[in-house]
Amino acid sequence: MTESVIRASETTVPVLPCADAEETLAFYQALGFTVAYKQTRPYLYLALEWSGFGVHFGRPPKGHDPAREDGGCCLIMVDEVAPYHAAFTQAMRAAYGKVLAKGVPRLTRFRSGQTRFTLVDPSGNSLIFIQRDEPAELEYGGSEKLQGLARALDNARIFREFKNDDRAAFRAVSSALRRHGGTAPDLDRALALATLIELATVLNEQDHLDTWIGELEKIRLTEAERARVAAELGHVGDLTQWLAERGPQQERGGGSAQ
Repeated sequence: MTESVIRASETTVPVLPCADAEETLAFYQALGFTVAYKQTRPYLYLALEWSGFGVHFGRPPKGHDPAREDGGCCLIMVDEVAPYHAAFTQAMRAAYGKVLAKGVPRLTRFRSGQTRFTLVDPSGNSLIFIQRDEPAELEYGGSEKLQGLARALDNARIFREFKNDDRAAFRAVSSALRRHGGTAPDLDRALALATLIELATVLNEQDHLDTWIGELEKIRLTEAERARVAAELGHVGDLTQWLAERGPQQERGGGSAQ
């Protein structure tokens, strides 16, 4: 008798809860997904495909609320995440006239060098695109190799890029700047102010923007340090452009954010 052998040929496909079939289909098709299978009776089942992966959907559990964003999650490992984010950004602008950046559904923002982003669908499911060479471990609280303001900035990076928690990142840097700003190196203070300016743009916290910009302009930096801070401030411009609505598309009857 020949012994059976398990070969590494498996394919896993997540089955996520679907609160509204038509809304789910409209959203994913707007992003370029194709419908491989659709059934709404006698029970709900959808199969969608994009590039080399598939996502399936079924009936949600009792009490499911998309606003809680706890419906389900799918990790999608890729060689490089930036092209995927760019593709979804382009598709959203074409379909909705803007990037859906807040609420449900939405696409989280992307900074150069980032190794993941999240696509949240109308049912509150998260598709998290992760770069394969992403560090295996994250130091919440900031790297132990750093101190003071530098460590807080590293902690804010974790909040911002891995937990999608801009508010926590904002609080961490604001608090650290108050505690360590007087003794921190000029470059760290400048990077902290640049980070606060970016996060304030994201969170629409305008109260202290002019103050932070004024403080940043007063800090004396070397040419190399100025270039580093300018690169950080460049994310603000990228973010503003990424969030910008495309007027002509809306005039043609494009959709709006939900």
